[in-house]
Amino acid sequence: MASPPRKPLSLVFCMVLLSFFFFSCSVLASRTFPSDTDKVELGLYYESLCPYSANFIINYLVKVFEDDDLLSVVDLHLYPWGNAKIRNGTKTTFDCQHGPSECLLNTVEACAIAIWPDVNEHFQFIYCVETLVYEHKYPEWETCFEKLGLDPKAISDCYTSGNGTELELHYAAETNSLEPPHQYVPWVVVDGQPLYEDYENFISYICKAYNGTALPKACSNITLNTVYKEKAEPTGPVCNKETTTCSTQIRSAITSWMRKMNMAVSM
Repeated sequence: MASPPRKPLSLVFCMVLLSFFFFSCSVLASRTFPSDTDKVELGLYYESLCPYSANFIINYLVKVFEDDDLLSVVDLHLYPWGNAKIRNGTKTTFDCQHGPSECLLNTVEACAIAIWPDVNEHFQFIYCVETLVYEHKYPEWETCFEKLGLDPKAISDCYTSGNGTELELHYAAETNSLEPPHQYVPWVVVDGQPLYEDYENFISYICKAYNGTALPKACSNITLNTVYKEKAEPTGPVCNKETTTCSTQIRSAITSWMRKMNMAVSM
């Protein structure tokens, strides 16, 4: 008895591949992804050398990036200006709470945000720098380029084009327009509402503010009895606005670093 003709192997493979494709599409279609309008706005106003800002970034804010579901419902923006001030009568002279190195790193991180606009990309660089701040090794911040496989020229170009100063002026305006005004850093805002001293509990506020249907798993074990405060009376670790005493000229810090960068390129 003659055996039935066999289907070509390539045809069988194509049929299996198509079946898998349609199954995958049906699974994706059944999932609910948050739209941009469903996302919760999360803003962090900080300064690079405040130890409490560094602690919040590397030990608390990083949790958002460790949970894809949580990250998908958050619209995160970083504002690296903090308690810095523009000196009266000038446009490019900055008073920084922790001295010239902070003015430099504020601008470095502002440039990183502009150069790598994807929050996943610029956060990993800022996380690396702030980890060194937390470990009291911030003079080694340039090692983050090599650690992450990034080209430092992009940051230096940000300076030479004048974008660094413009970006800091932008973040100064954003910070100074806060209502109510910030009193210290880190200053964490969820959907326009400051969390004051309860900033470390920011995920609870995100979960409470989220109006979408796909509630992140991170919210399932969190108590949502959060109450927005009305007064800025810090009881936790913060860098107070009133203690801004150190001053520096941002151009001098940038010029010093640029000179170092140019020497390295010419070698």
